[in-house]
Amino acid sequence: MAVISGVFMLFVAVTALLYFLVKKEWRWVVLLIASYVFFWMNSKWLLFIMAGSSLFTYFIGRCIHKNTRTAAWILKENAAVLLPADKKSIKAEKKSKNKKFLLLGLFVNFGILLFLKYYNFFGGNFNHLMQLLGIEARARSLDLLLPLGISFYTLQAAAYLIDLYREKYAAEKSPFRFLLFMSYFPLITQGPISRYDQLAKQLYRGHEFSYERMTRGMQLILWGLMKKLIIADRIAIPVNLIFDHSSTYGGVLLLFAAMGYGIQVYTDFSGGMDIVRGVSRIFGIELAENFRQPYFSRSIEEFWRRWHITLGAWMKDYVFYPLSLSRFSKKIGKVSRKLFGSQTGKKIPTFLAMFVVYFFVGFWHGAQWKYIVYGLWNGVFIMSGILLEGRYVWLCKKLRINTETFSWRLFQIARTFLICSVGRLFSRGENLKTAFSMIKGMVWTSGRSSFANAVKGGLGLTPANWILLLLMLLLLVAVDMIHEKGISISGFLGKQNLIFRWVVYYLAILSLLIFGIYGNIQGGTGFIYQQF
Repeated sequence: MAVISGVFMLFVAVTALLYFLVKKEWRWVVLLIASYVFFWMNSKWLLFIMAGSSLFTYFIGRCIHKNTRTAAWILKENAAVLLPADKKSIKAEKKSKNKKFLLLGLFVNFGILLFLKYYNFFGGNFNHLMQLLGIEARARSLDLLLPLGISFYTLQAAAYLIDLYREKYAAEKSPFRFLLFMSYFPLITQGPISRYDQLAKQLYRGHEFSYERMTRGMQLILWGLMKKLIIADRIAIPVNLIFDHSSTYGGVLLLFAAMGYGIQVYTDFSGGMDIVRGVSRIFGIELAENFRQPYFSRSIEEFWRRWHITLGAWMKDYVFYPLSLSRFSKKIGKVSRKLFGSQTGKKIPTFLAMFVVYFFVGFWHGAQWKYIVYGLWNGVFIMSGILLEGRYVWLCKKLRINTETFSWRLFQIARTFLICSVGRLFSRGENLKTAFSMIKGMVWTSGRSSFANAVKGGLGLTPANWILLLLMLLLLVAVDMIHEKGISISGFLGKQNLIFRWVVYYLAILSLLIFGIYGNIQGGTGFIYQQF
């Protein structure tokens, strides 16, 4: 059941009707049943992998919670007689037990993910290594199926256990409520990656019906569908044509394909986020923001603070900070300062942590080396930006560049978009060889199809579709500019009179029906990030 299908919208409508008909204290049960029905319709028997992983995580969480509470009770009841050394010993024992529980929970959850998603990747690389060494050993390739959203709910489970270990909150008491947290159907397909303390209470509370909230939710759904069906699916046609025949194109067309894919991914992914956030808003649930006008970023570092925000926050909290603040990093820092001087040496531990983060960002996206290179591409630019920041400031002063002007900000935005677009060749190209060949082809275009001939052919789109795509892209830029200024379009529409509001709604619905549903050239494709 695709999120962009009429069946899904009917499913949401029926779920919402039942949700608001039952008593408040049972509304979370409606969401739980709906989530498992949705998961079954998309993954069938793989549902039991997700359910088993969820129940195991719940059990480990209860063990951590119980051990923490027991240690706290012992310290409280015996506060008057315990010596400082005894208190320290009790705390150390508690921490040791909890760490074992945590490692077991992480090992099982990530073990399932690594086996199902990455077994063939590891097996293929093992076979290649054995071939180079002249050894006959071979790993068999397995035809494995992935449960819906496994990459997303695994990170949610890991964050829950780590936060319990850090004593950030108490463990969930009800196994059924925890199953809902892990399987909530709007976000199971492609996120956002939610934290227990941000989402759980909203899921369990039982919200009253709100007409204003419902209309704002439907506005988000409508805008998300327009981004996905009118823009993303339309620009995908010339982008796919060029990528599929990249050896016959060169220069500007390859650059267009890279930038076009960047626009496709943005409208596809953020459109999906708008849909699931809109659906959740109908139920009274506010999901975490996952995009904040990323293509207005002035550096790659800023881009990753605005793009897939919940993944970036997860990596920062559970990978970057633990690594950069570890004893190992402190030792590396001391050695680095001696070797490279204080100014550069103190940055080395941070760079090592960043390297690991962007390695995992790439690896999380897919079980191929091209995704790892895509992650490292971004990491290298971020690290070089930090390392050379002083040089940039010096150069700007030397060239008398006024960095506060609009033209300079526009240059930074264009530069960032270009770097991001070229980097996406690694994630979109068939393999690393194709990606490097396309980068080379942007510069050397000898013997390839000319830009004029390709454009004359339409690249798979009629002139009318090109005009429509251009108009929708202008609308997208305008909406993002309004949001960048902190203005809520939903809030603005809510203040207008009824006739004006419904004229806007009808125009949007009519556009979606004509150009997005009945006029969708590809017939509606799945979301790009759903495969991750």
